[in-house]
Amino acid sequence: MRGNQSWVTELILLGFQLSAEMEVLLFWVFSLLYIFSLMANGTILGLIYLDPRLHTPMYFFLSHLAIIDISYASCNLPNLLKNLVTHKKTMSFVSCIIQMNLGLTIASTECMILVVMCYDRFVAICHPLQYTVIMNWSMCTVLAVSSWACGIFLALINLILLLRLPFCGPQEVNHFFCETLSVLKLACADTGTSEIFLFTGGVFVLVGPLYLIILSYLRILWAILKIQSKEGRKKAFYTCSSHLCVVGLYFGIAMMVYLVPDNRKRQKQEKILTLFYSLFNPSLNPLIYSLRNDQVKGAFYRALRKKRTM
Repeated sequence: MRGNQSWVTELILLGFQLSAEMEVLLFWVFSLLYIFSLMANGTILGLIYLDPRLHTPMYFFLSHLAIIDISYASCNLPNLLKNLVTHKKTMSFVSCIIQMNLGLTIASTECMILVVMCYDRFVAICHPLQYTVIMNWSMCTVLAVSSWACGIFLALINLILLLRLPFCGPQEVNHFFCETLSVLKLACADTGTSEIFLFTGGVFVLVGPLYLIILSYLRILWAILKIQSKEGRKKAFYTCSSHLCVVGLYFGIAMMVYLVPDNRKRQKQEKILTLFYSLFNPSLNPLIYSLRNDQVKGAFYRALRKKRTM
């Protein structure tokens, strides 16, 4: 029977199916947000690289988060912007698979990096005297490489399971980019194994890390409450608040998209949530860390003063 099926070579991304005028308006809005995201994350990367005062484990992991934000936005948004301005929503099947697995790699890695950043704060506050011994550069490198390796491994397994499936139509992806669950719905075979893997992977990279983060912050909170100095408690809370904001945004959206049972009524909501994560999250992360972080702001002002004196 498969011999009579025509295999899909090109997909149609339905997006939000808006008027041509609205799509042009969204093109300019999304373009500005994308440019801002690249500039903001690029600035954070530049400051961390150039300022020796930021050469610490905390900012080492923050630089990885900035790379992730740039990569995730660049993985999805250029094609979305092209579709908005040309009103042509087609994408080759191969490009779709590449985009999907790059997105999964980056998103999974971000989960791991956020856990590692939490561990860094845990050691800094709960074991301050041993911080430099525990969080040495060898340990930081191992944690960063392990985070990326975990993301690549999960995406590779997903790719192997996906390529075993026949895709013979329909061609329409009910999304604005190639999101894994939306692409799976196009397979003309049983996708149970892939769906089970995605759910299990979601539990592994979302529920497990979130549990560790909550547990760590309970320990951190207990340690902060035992600090005698009011200024010391305020500084410790301030140090953790930025990370907690990012964790709340990221895990909240991801769990609603991937762990809540799927139904047709939620499809539009899921697209909006995914758009928020793809477009706004990479822009919000540098704002959260720069506006709420005196060291980053100090590095920025020092860089401006240095440029003026040149």
